Amino acid sequence: QVQLVESGGGLVQPGGSLRLTCAASGSIFSIYAMGWYHQAPGKQRELVAAITSGGGTNYADSVKGRFTISRDYARNTVYLQMNSLKPEDTAVYYCNADITYLSESGRRRNDLWGQGTQVTVSS
Repeated sequence: QVQLVESGGGLVQPGGSLRLTCAASGSIFSIYAMGWYHQAPGKQRELVAAITSGGGTNYADSVKGRFTISRDYARNTVYLQMNSLKPEDTAVYYCNADITYLSESGRRRNDLWGQGTQVTVSS
C-alpha cells in the first residue's frame, strides 16, 4: 500500500507564508512527476505547481514568483513554499504523484493523491 501524506496547512494572514510537505511511503519503485493542486469551494481542482523527476518545474500563472516547489528524492517528499499569500489562495491543497509501486496484484503505475490539507488566508 502506497500513500501520500500532506502536512503544513493552516490559517495565515495575507502576506504570510506557509510550507506544505507531502511524503510518499510504501513499496515504491519510482516516482516520476510530483505536484500540488488546489480546490476552492465550488471550483474545480487546479494545478498549482509540479516538478518532474529531472527537477523541471512549472507553475500556475497566479502563483509564479510567490510559490516554490522542491523535492527531496531520497525521502520521496515534495514541498511547496508559499509566500506572499493572498485570500484567493484559500483552498484545500492536494499532493499528487505519478508512482510505480508494488501492489497486491504486482507492479503498478498510478497517479496517486493525498488526503488534502486546508490553507486559509484571512485577516
